[in-house]
Amino acid sequence: MKTMTEIVVPQLAESLVSATIDKWLKQPGDWVDIYEPVCEIITDKVSAELPSTVAGKFVRILVGNGETVPVGTPICIIETEGSAEGAGSAATHGETAPPEKTADSSASSNQVEDAPMRNRFSPAVQQLAAEHAIRLTDVQGTGLGGRITRKDVLAYVASGAGKANQAVSGHPGAVAPRTVDAAAQVRSSGMHLTETPRFPKIEVESSSNSGRGDSFIDVTPIRNTIARNMRQSVTEIPHAWTMIEVDVTNLVLLRNKLKDDFMKREGINLTYLAFLMKAVVNAIKDVPIMNSMWAVDKIIVKRDINIALAVGTEDSVHTPVIKNADHKNVAGLAKEIEELARKTREGKLTLSDMQGGTFTINNTGSFGSILSYPIINYPQAAILTFESIVKRPVVINDMIAVRSMANLCLSLDHRILDGVICGRFLQRVKDNLESFNLESKLY
Repeated sequence: MKTMTEIVVPQLAESLVSATIDKWLKQPGDWVDIYEPVCEIITDKVSAELPSTVAGKFVRILVGNGETVPVGTPICIIETEGSAEGAGSAATHGETAPPEKTADSSASSNQVEDAPMRNRFSPAVQQLAAEHAIRLTDVQGTGLGGRITRKDVLAYVASGAGKANQAVSGHPGAVAPRTVDAAAQVRSSGMHLTETPRFPKIEVESSSNSGRGDSFIDVTPIRNTIARNMRQSVTEIPHAWTMIEVDVTNLVLLRNKLKDDFMKREGINLTYLAFLMKAVVNAIKDVPIMNSMWAVDKIIVKRDINIALAVGTEDSVHTPVIKNADHKNVAGLAKEIEELARKTREGKLTLSDMQGGTFTINNTGSFGSILSYPIINYPQAAILTFESIVKRPVVINDMIAVRSMANLCLSLDHRILDGVICGRFLQRVKDNLESFNLESKLY
């Protein structure tokens, strides 16, 4: 007996009340395996793929692209067998099993010119391609509009075609694994990046047929949340700002000494941000009022030190959180930074990743900034930016020396913090950073 099952918007978090359908990955008539994503949804915090809770035939879409609906709303219907035992057993019933793809059908797919989704990859597909070091441009998409699905990637890997192309993963469209050479690249502009900054690629609607008029960009739920939080921060929090200069010459030498071995051992790049975070965490231990928030009739000093890390994507900024950062060494912080940054870029952040931050750090120096005035991540008490490391002439013992210098900029909630406290905090961070030397340990 066939059963119609509704897939609903799940309650991903207590504060979540609605979600927006970004795009459908399945269309009526398609076969859906259990846990296979049927659509991509956007909440006011993160984007995520919504998996099917059953295996069966995709019958109907109830909510269109771009529509926002409350939690618990049915968004599609999937037809299942009443006695289904999973995707494997359901496939034995001819009337509901997914159609087998033959060589003829593959050939016809190759001839389809109308494939608007051909070059739009979901985070899951990108991650899978990266794991197998294959070029997505070589994979034939069988999804809607020529979209490449995870099944397409797995089928390509199983065919053995991917292995032949791994040696040329530098080809345009390749998802290349990290290598020592790629991670060790240093930009000559004074920035300490390991990859070229990404620029926004946003689909817009033009107000003129000639293409020379104004353009309109739809405000996404995430962008709307950013706007609301920034407005609340600058409206409610009396911001003050201060800066200190730090000599990081010894830190630069230490990182250059350790980064290659760290890449070989851990498979990730050793960034300056991990050292900064360790210096900040130790300074917060000495000045715990920095790890606090305003509660009208009292100030709440948080026990746990959870560092929020500002990570920018093409069209938004996320602040994933490293929980209990004071319990981690430099190597542990580096691994957490890499993991959260990767999840942010791939759209894999969960609500848990975004919650609980008590102090925020932003690596604005990654795009060459030497001075910034950050907005506090509400409801925290302060935010610190780490500016670009630049070689400058510095007077030491009445002599001029060329040193690697960086600015630390701090925005503070003047209801909680004053200049004396923040001055001591920044001085402690400065001392911690300048105390790194060639004998310092990562583990």
